[in-house]
Amino acid sequence: MSSAAPNTRDRPVIGQWVDGIDVAVVNERAVRASAGILFLGGFAAWQYSVITTDLRPMQLFGIVFALEMYLRLFVGTRYTPTLAIGTLITRPQRPEWVDARSKRLAWTLGLVMALSGCFALGWLGLMPIIAQVICGICLALLFAEAAFGYCLGCELARRFAREKPTLCSGDTCTYTPPKRGESHTVDAHTHPQDRAVRP
Repeated sequence: MSSAAPNTRDRPVIGQWVDGIDVAVVNERAVRASAGILFLGGFAAWQYSVITTDLRPMQLFGIVFALEMYLRLFVGTRYTPTLAIGTLITRPQRPEWVDARSKRLAWTLGLVMALSGCFALGWLGLMPIIAQVICGICLALLFAEAAFGYCLGCELARRFAREKPTLCSGDTCTYTPPKRGESHTVDAHTHPQDRAVRP
């Protein structure tokens, strides 16, 4: 981990530096809002294609989604349209900082799924149902993140990555939930995210 102050380090492609946290982070609240926006657009396109068998709206969404994931991974999260909108929507809320490394894997999975759907509909000329299934799985994962805060890529990173993420959504990296019938107890004063939040 670098000991340099956040304002003296180069800005990372994925996420940002926050005072008091030694890894690049993203705001989980903005990410979930972004997932909700993408889900609404994707579900409308997917449902239209299922009802009418016209795959053009789903193809358009696949391109937009792939571009969104590409921007997040290789250009910068600050240049990603739906993340910018999500950040604006959630600006009045207290940020929930999560490790950017776990999001890298999640967004890589999203890019792979989007490209797989585009290849299935385009160059490979496979049956439309295959692309619809791929798109449906992607939409289910978007809904899970937006509604429940569940991130499959983050969970895989937490379990299998060589360099484990240190900050996870809902504090799942370090928090052990109580048994059924017991109360949640969290000491907010010892959590690094509570010390690192900027106004």
